[in-house]
Amino acid sequence: MANLLQDKVAIVTGSGRGIGRGIAMLMAEQGAKVVVVDPGVNVDGTGADNSFAGAVVSEIKQAGGEATACLESVVTMDGGERIVQTAVENYGKLDIVVTCAGILRDRMVFNMSEEEWDDVIAVHLKGTFSVVKHACILYRQQRSGRIITFTSVSGLYGNSGQANYGAAKDGIAGLTRVLARDMGRYGVTSNSISPGAATRMTGTVPEEARNLRAARGIGGSPSSAPRLRGEGEDIAPMVTWLASDEAAHVNGHIFHVTEGLVSLMNNPEPVRTIHKESRWTVEELAKVFPATIGVELFNPAPAQAPSQ
Repeated sequence: MANLLQDKVAIVTGSGRGIGRGIAMLMAEQGAKVVVVDPGVNVDGTGADNSFAGAVVSEIKQAGGEATACLESVVTMDGGERIVQTAVENYGKLDIVVTCAGILRDRMVFNMSEEEWDDVIAVHLKGTFSVVKHACILYRQQRSGRIITFTSVSGLYGNSGQANYGAAKDGIAGLTRVLARDMGRYGVTSNSISPGAATRMTGTVPEEARNLRAARGIGGSPSSAPRLRGEGEDIAPMVTWLASDEAAHVNGHIFHVTEGLVSLMNNPEPVRTIHKESRWTVEELAKVFPATIGVELFNPAPAQAPSQ
């Protein structure tokens, strides 16, 4: 199905490299005019290199597509507004927002600094809001639009050493569900992708941490946690389809995408329930819980015996 996004205008944050680049390239191939947003920072958010966004724009243009580079940061509301303005000023409208921008500052929670917490939350969680909020002002007026955010198994399941990143990513999942309810009445859809792909961000994870996470099933039940595999370009087809008119009925969902695998993730729901007509006492809970709700509860990190 060629030209699935013909005449659409898309913003893709963090699209100078990795997953974002793959999405920008495929969307342009499918007919979209793309705003390539990337100030070219390092994985930890330091530095800047203006060449990455420009290089992607050049590739798109050489392939016959249309694209514009934007070097704004997503961490401020003014930056988010200018990103949206770039789309409108260059192409007259905005139809699609994809928020891939992200950094890593991995640290065990007892060693994590306030700055490491704040910086990761700012780029991922606030950086999603800063762009989406201003896009939604337009979307509400035009009564159409697509929002595709990026969550992670680190937030959905939990990864050791990623309190900041996991909190941001689970926050994005919650934000996405709220956006679906706030904006669905205006013909806008909001969905989130949990990607599994080899990127420069995943490449910075130490081998020791990889082994620990693998042994713990990425922090969730080993039988149910999604696999991490594939390349950045593998994520682009699902994102592109969600951005199209074909996916107008898909709203408020989270998908894990990796290589040839697309999984619809479940929404939080009760697994087991205990009930009585009045308030539970501590003594009653101590007696009832182990044989009811507490049966075979999974512990992602059981206490270890002290080393001898």
